[in-house]
Amino acid sequence: MKEQANSFPTTLQQAIVYFANPDNALAFMVTLRWPDGVITCPRCQSDKYTFISTRRTWQCKSCKKMFTVKLGTLMEDSPIGLDKWLAAIWMIGGAKNGISSYEIHRGLGITQKSAWFLMHRIRLAMQTGTFEKLGGTGSQVESDETFIGGAARFMHKNKRTEKISSKTGFVGKVAVMGLLERETGEVRLKIVESRKKHVIHQAVREDVAEGTELITDALGSYVGMDEYIHQVIDHAVKYVEGHVHTNGLENFWCLLKRCIKGTYVSIEPFHLFRYLDEQSFRFNNRKVTDQIRFLAISRLIVGRRLTYKELTGKEPA
Repeated sequence: MKEQANSFPTTLQQAIVYFANPDNALAFMVTLRWPDGVITCPRCQSDKYTFISTRRTWQCKSCKKMFTVKLGTLMEDSPIGLDKWLAAIWMIGGAKNGISSYEIHRGLGITQKSAWFLMHRIRLAMQTGTFEKLGGTGSQVESDETFIGGAARFMHKNKRTEKISSKTGFVGKVAVMGLLERETGEVRLKIVESRKKHVIHQAVREDVAEGTELITDALGSYVGMDEYIHQVIDHAVKYVEGHVHTNGLENFWCLLKRCIKGTYVSIEPFHLFRYLDEQSFRFNNRKVTDQIRFLAISRLIVGRRLTYKELTGKEPA
């Protein structure tokens, strides 16, 4: 691809300089949108158009409507320039501990509200769902859960009473389940309503292939999963016994909570899944360069849309 030429940036500083040139930014987006080199109207798919160079837009000769490279992507209807969008994608993709909307606001010169909206749209691109299951015969998958939310001791008494969860018994916390395939290093996260047996069984069966060696702690909810080779480590006795441990997921939980508590500080449960998508994407692509991560996210912005009303819950997604 053209964007992988020797002149393409490999660092954030180079990316900012490179995409500051509007022709470079446009050429990169054209390659993303139309990799076969044939530009077509996103509305009617016609390849008959007129390019207006002064505005860097196209006018379709079939439907007579104008279109830009942003149409049909997560950038659609955004007044923010391509230079700032692409720089933000590079920044969020390479920030191991996350990056706050205030940092994007100060660094790119946009409002904090715009930065917050822009970052959530980029997180949608980092949402890489798949129907392919983890593991299989001969593979090992760790499974564990954690709770995310404010500590009860820091809440006012009235708040503690209001936020006690009837399903989990935890104060103001959300249960998150993690699965880690050791061979590939891939982690998958999902929010679960509780740690009850039927919830845990369903969550594991949705993402783990039968015959996998499933490694968990001594939580009773995992009992009865006979389609797996179930290995248990009781943390009340020891943390490791040979290859039986959940240290891989414990390490990921540390990274996730450091990101949330150190950078984002407070996350509404309504948006939590978006932050989980962000952290799991970076973890699953931790062995590649910032450039490759940037390209991977950029390719996923096409064909997706998230409006402000959908993001804030004012209209269904």
